[in-house]
Amino acid sequence: MPSIKDVAEKAGVSKSTVSLVINNTGYVSKETKEKVEAAIKELNYIPSKLAQNFSRQHSGIIAIVVPDIMHPFFSTYIKYAEKELSAKGYMSMVCSVVGREENEKKYIDMLNRKIVDGIIMAGHSLDIEEYKKSTRPIVSIDRFLCDEIPVVHSNHKQAAQLACDCLIKAGCKNIVQFVGSGKVKIESNIFNFYCEEILKQNGIEVNSINVGYNTFTIEEYEKSAHCLFEKYPNVDGIIGVDLLILSCLKIANKKGISVPKDLKLIAFDGTYVTRANNEITSVVQPIEDIAKHSAKLIVDKIQGREIKENNVVLDVLLQKGETVF
Repeated sequence: MPSIKDVAEKAGVSKSTVSLVINNTGYVSKETKEKVEAAIKELNYIPSKLAQNFSRQHSGIIAIVVPDIMHPFFSTYIKYAEKELSAKGYMSMVCSVVGREENEKKYIDMLNRKIVDGIIMAGHSLDIEEYKKSTRPIVSIDRFLCDEIPVVHSNHKQAAQLACDCLIKAGCKNIVQFVGSGKVKIESNIFNFYCEEILKQNGIEVNSINVGYNTFTIEEYEKSAHCLFEKYPNVDGIIGVDLLILSCLKIANKKGISVPKDLKLIAFDGTYVTRANNEITSVVQPIEDIAKHSAKLIVDKIQGREIKENNVVLDVLLQKGETVF
């Protein structure tokens, strides 16, 4: 494959002159430009798009940082975000950081060194200060970092109301919800807060099972689900993310517990896994819309456009399924 050096030798000019012609920057005489273009055509030289972008102080790449690419919420988000960014002329670099928390800091360094043009951050590992120190384009998913960094998230108060109304109407009196560790302040923690508040206001006992920090594997979810049934054998309603509810459904079936007659299950996320077999009653996050808004925000920041809304809140909906109704 011919290089820029080959083109320069063929045209009898320097590599820098070839670069000026390719990138259309600086002055090059008409005669010299024609010689370079003829050499490019004869050698069938294809300029490196990445090298061109670097010469213009941008890479055309946006990093999407998620905890775990295998998690159905994040894999679905990546699918839609990559599509949106591609339509806007950007490539995506997907970064999964659970178990490799030090890598999250490396991606910030890549951003600061302009190897990537921006970061959409959905990870929960790195200290907020690392993001606040950067002046480069960042958009956050579900985690408030600072006033200067836009955040996109679902309406978690609305989500809590939908989930609780569903279980209250179903007659549940002994509800358990799965909660995060609280180590990192994320918007979805509001969901658990309001669930507890709404249920207690309605005279319903509610207990919580802490699933730990950055927990995303099936094995960890099943461990938490077993813990719930051991600790709260009289539970009649459970709230948790999709994979946790699937684990609870699996255990309930093995124990001979009738769902939804004796136990109601409601999932939060409503990804494709809740529709894989028996449809699970779910509060559905608008993942495609989250992707569209975050992609627009990061491109607007990269291109220097005014950001009119730094806190984008998107409504959720209830998917009626066979685990409550």
